[in-house]
Amino acid sequence: MLNFTYMVSTRIFFGRNSIEHLGEEIKQYGNRILFVSGKGSIRKTGLYETVINIFMKNNLVYYELSGVQPNPRISHVREGVKLCREHDIECIVAVGGGSVIDSAKAIATGYYHDGDPWDLFLLGDSSVKKALPIGTVLTFAGTGSEMNGNAVISNEATEEKLAIHKDILRPRFSILDPTYTFSVPRNQTAAGTVDIFSHILEQYFSPTKDAFVQDRMAESLLKTCIQYGPVVLAEPTEYEARAQLMWTSSIALNGLLGYGRVGDWATHGMEHALSAVYDVTHGVGLAILTPYWMEHVLTAETREKFVEYARNVWQIDGKNELTVAKQGIVKTREFFTSLGMPQTLGDIGVKQNDLEKMAEKTVSHGDVGKFKKLGKNDVLTILKNAF
Repeated sequence: MLNFTYMVSTRIFFGRNSIEHLGEEIKQYGNRILFVSGKGSIRKTGLYETVINIFMKNNLVYYELSGVQPNPRISHVREGVKLCREHDIECIVAVGGGSVIDSAKAIATGYYHDGDPWDLFLLGDSSVKKALPIGTVLTFAGTGSEMNGNAVISNEATEEKLAIHKDILRPRFSILDPTYTFSVPRNQTAAGTVDIFSHILEQYFSPTKDAFVQDRMAESLLKTCIQYGPVVLAEPTEYEARAQLMWTSSIALNGLLGYGRVGDWATHGMEHALSAVYDVTHGVGLAILTPYWMEHVLTAETREKFVEYARNVWQIDGKNELTVAKQGIVKTREFFTSLGMPQTLGDIGVKQNDLEKMAEKTVSHGDVGKFKKLGKNDVLTILKNAF
């Protein structure tokens, strides 16, 4: 196990009616609020009115930035930074899923940056020095952004999708009420489940050999996705299933699984390039690419980990290790397909002549992957196989 510093600082309020904590939490950080939200679903569910009433009851001054899109845009971040500066914002409250929360994080640190906020994504994590405090009310299980310091933003002008990672971007508090995910559409619920699954795999397939505790936790979380993903699709208002997935999503990417080892993240790198060009739903892209990544990186050197995965997660028996490893990959693809996910890039309208451009974008800052390093040719091969 590698050395690490443990920090999971976000205060979580989990369960029914946990929104009642919102007012008292916000007031610890200021009275002038930027309220960031998505394209309108919280108005349909009544959550918007609930939040506004809490602001008013607690005499909070609030300004709104709504309309955040999936694969959130830097243009929206710029608008948010401008609002924060114009109105002396002291705290940001993000109500929505990962796109809304990631936008809030980018705004929070962009507020203190002298130049364009996109500079922070080009310069990298070291450029993130300070951020406004953030609180979240989560409405979608998938990204884990409610409990980590990650933010992923797209630049529509340059067709880039880049990330920053810094502990100061972790929300100070997050309200996780599974009932707020009851109305999430079936396709988005499925994509969120894949996203959770992928976050776990990216840390599970690690070059760090001695991570027994982390591996057993990861396998339990993967089994939770397998158990409850189909349940929430069949019964969208099944509270326990929604709760299990919501908490799994938070744990999957709050740092706990990654402490003490190196993660891979090559599949996420490829998907970011894909969705930067085609604006694909993140979980959909991951569902397509993950099995093809697995097939490409399965070698004599990596086989042991694939066997461990197949046996411990999918309960596949057999003496021939290569056969067991391959069956684990088949089970992964079958699981994604059972959730309604497409199997190829062609299925979602990707054009073959764009594959090389996506491969170049994937490795624009260097080779990707730690479990097995991938250069441009490797990435292009995976994309072609996935086509």
